[in-house]
Amino acid sequence: MYFGDRLVEAQDATLGVATSAVLYGLSVYTVFPVQVDGDRRTAFRLLDHYRRLVESCKIIGIDTFASQWTFERFVQATRDVVAANAPTTEVYVRATVHVDESIPGTRVRGLHTTVSIFLYDANPIVPQNGMRLKTSVWRRIPDNAIPSRAKVNGAYVNSVLAKQDAIDSGFDDCIFLDINGHVCELSAANIFLVRNGVLVTPDVTSDILDGINRRTILTLAREEGLTVQERTVDLTELYIADEVFVCGTSAGVAPVYEIDGRAIGTKEIGPVTLTLRKRHQAALTSDEVHGWVSVL
Repeated sequence: MYFGDRLVEAQDATLGVATSAVLYGLSVYTVFPVQVDGDRRTAFRLLDHYRRLVESCKIIGIDTFASQWTFERFVQATRDVVAANAPTTEVYVRATVHVDESIPGTRVRGLHTTVSIFLYDANPIVPQNGMRLKTSVWRRIPDNAIPSRAKVNGAYVNSVLAKQDAIDSGFDDCIFLDINGHVCELSAANIFLVRNGVLVTPDVTSDILDGINRRTILTLAREEGLTVQERTVDLTELYIADEVFVCGTSAGVAPVYEIDGRAIGTKEIGPVTLTLRKRHQAALTSDEVHGWVSVL
């Protein structure tokens, strides 16, 4: 893996227990897929994932990453990690900016950071043939508490609480609502519904992560001629939807067939979901229109 400024064995990549990354969760990260076809390895929307790191750092006040890490350096480090591991099938790459300085109290500006980049097997975090979801008793952290646009490690305690509750209750994952009872997202994926031919998803002011795969789906849907709405979504809209699906790097495009004990559609993957899943899978490996694919 890459750690600090070089490739190291995973067991040699260590953070001190007294660092802000460990004590306060002061790290930001992103995850993106790398596809493998023989000797050809490609990363999906690499520039957008780099920008996510830069913007997440800016939002929470980490002011050392952008000045030290250009996009070109990020690409080269990713290329080095992938080459060193020589994967033969699809993998996920997780890149994290850790605040690794040990200080008393809680602050962030001017503190030293270390970047880690590593690979892991591309196993989806949700069932791909149909999911059962439960509305969470835990509310999504509002943007004015921990900003949703920043992918902050420490914020995922919120997701852990909600998903574990869903699993303990016999479901695959949870649906977060905001403090006003409107739909946000899953524990680690964005959510969409289809009703009367219209594709609907919570807007970016609904305390959601502005997911890169979410943006991909919206672009592909518009290219398919679908009417798309990004807006506030009520929970009951999901109950009466023709189709519901989720998307994310580690979720893919996965259909939902039950929410809170209510069947969604026909309990089979719907035509819109199927079309967008196929378009999304194709875009991961070959894209000459949008410039989303980078050869490593």
